[in-house]
Parts: sequence; structure tokens; C-alpha cells
Amino acid sequence: VPLVQSGGGSAEPGGSLKLSCVVPEYFFLYKNYYMGWFRQPAGKEREGVAVIFSNGGTYYADFVKGRFAISKDAAEKALYLQMTSLESDDTAMYYCAANPGVKDREAALTSYAYRNWGQGTQVTVSS
Repeated sequence: VPLVQSGGGSAEPGGSLKLSCVVPEYFFLYKNYYMGWFRQPAGKEREGVAVIFSNGGTYYADFVKGRFAISKDAAEKALYLQMTSLESDDTAMYYCAANPGVKDREAALTSYAYRNWGQGTQVTVSS
């Protein structure tokens, strides 16, 4: 099931951007689900950035801790990623993903845990 992303674009180092992802309503009706953000720099592997669980718990990759914040809004049927203190290394294509079920936090930061993906949005950080 495709998710629909918006946001992204360009920012200077130290700047902020917010990514949004519209998630089909039925995901929020599952007792258990997890939703995540991933990124793929040009020529590199896709890597997990952050995950949020149906109970509201979150987990972040070390390289974004304290700078990025993942959130969800069931009423808006949306998943968000607020990015602050951006660095040039944050430049990548960013993807949202969602899946029903239960996963431990480290597994939920791997792309193999997801069957449902957004189309991707480019984030470029440069001066």
C-alpha cells in the first residue's frame, strides 16, 4: 500500500525541515503497528532513521538522536519527521514506511520489516 509523502527540499547546515507522510487510516486501527523513516544517500544503502510504535514509543538511529523527532497523528492519518540542526551528511532521499504487527525496536529500523512505503522525497543540506 503506497504512502504519500510531502515536505523536504533544501536547507542550510543548522537549519530545519519537516517531512510528512499520509498513512491509510486502517493502519491506525491495528492494535499494534510501527511506522518509520528511512534515508538513502546517493550511492549508499538505505538506513533506518527513526521509528514510532502504536503505543507512542520511539527509537532513533544514533546519528540523529537529539536532532530529529518522529511523531504521528491518527486524526490526521499522518506520520511526521521534524529535522533540526541539519548537517550535510543528512542529505539523502527520505522514505516513510508503515507495517502492522509487533517488532522490536532494532528490527523496526531495518527496511526488511516493512511492506508499505512512501514514494521518497529529497532532502539536501548545503550552504
